[in-house]
Amino acid sequence: MSKPYPKEFRDDVVRVARNREPGVGLDQIAKDFGIHFTTLYSWMKKADIEDGERPGASEAQSAELREAKRRIRTLEQENEVLRRAAAYLSQANLPGK
Repeated sequence: MSKPYPKEFRDDVVRVARNREPGVGLDQIAKDFGIHFTTLYSWMKKADIEDGERPGASEAQSAELREAKRRIRTLEQENEVLRRAAAYLSQANLPGK
């Protein structure tokens, strides 16, 4: 799924929103940049997580977790193949066959 806004644009909008004048709301900044308020709010939340200002998994941690889960799935599949092969070979070595 591609993101419709470049990272540089998102970073610039978040920077402007963080450095806004008192009394200027996020809704006004979102309107000025032509994005939806919830989009800006989401970007700011993610930026706070990345900067360590808010608890949560950063993009790097999320990517690492996805990779680990993928690797676990692969290993579980390989383990299942080996288990079935061992069962098949043990049946083939039974006396009387």
